[in-house]
Amino acid sequence: MKRNFNIKLIAVDLDGTLLDNDGKISPRVKDAVAKVREKGVEVTLATGRTFLSAKPFAAELGINLPLITYMGALVRYSDSDRVLYERCVPSDLAQEVIKVAEERGYPINFYLDDCVLVKELTPENVEYSRKYNVVVKEVGDLSKVSHISPIKLLIINEDEEEMNEFERKCRETFGKYLHITKSMPEFLEFSHPEATKEKGLEAVAEHLGLKREEIMAIGDSNNDLEMLQYAGFSVVMGNAREEIKKYADYVTTSNEDDGVAEALEKFILGREAGI
Repeated sequence: MKRNFNIKLIAVDLDGTLLDNDGKISPRVKDAVAKVREKGVEVTLATGRTFLSAKPFAAELGINLPLITYMGALVRYSDSDRVLYERCVPSDLAQEVIKVAEERGYPINFYLDDCVLVKELTPENVEYSRKYNVVVKEVGDLSKVSHISPIKLLIINEDEEEMNEFERKCRETFGKYLHITKSMPEFLEFSHPEATKEKGLEAVAEHLGLKREEIMAIGDSNNDLEMLQYAGFSVVMGNAREEIKKYADYVTTSNEDDGVAEALEKFILGREAGI
């Protein structure tokens, strides 16, 4: 186990990782992050969420570093308009993805300027808006925005087996041109090939003058894999699926059991969890 290492930056995923199942940061996790920062170790967020959705959590933790949002498509300072890194989906490819999704009858989210554009408002995307603190706007036919390059596209389908089959077909069609990943079993996301959490974290590392081996990444899902492989030390949550845990240097406890705090206490603060 790598215990004697010099970690200077920690990148933490939000949903299923930093946040509990109610979407909150627990007192123990908040305390651990504060103590880590007191030791001079920087902390940032790396999430598939929009910048505005991630910003309140950064404020709660007192983080003023660039935040890795939209899965790495936008890296922006939490306390200013300064953008460090940005990659959008080419407009023509976005329309092709929309066409394929609509042929299947799948709802699709078109992300632009921290808003989600949808063909029509449904109870599902109203709930999505509430849960993830984003503005959802009904625009009708999404061909109206055919001239615009979204920062990402999201297709939602609760049938996981059906979604897996659709993902395979999308990879055959778009895999050479777009980054395709799942942030959750029912969320299939499309972004620019250079819009990944790895690329976003790399941009932050270069900005801070840090090496890969000086970085710890903590996550739980498929869209964390590139980041986990990039970082010098990878921590995977206990609530992650087994195929994700294979990429871990260390598997911590679940997000409901303060897994982020457990890992920080063990490897950064120098004490075993619970002591």
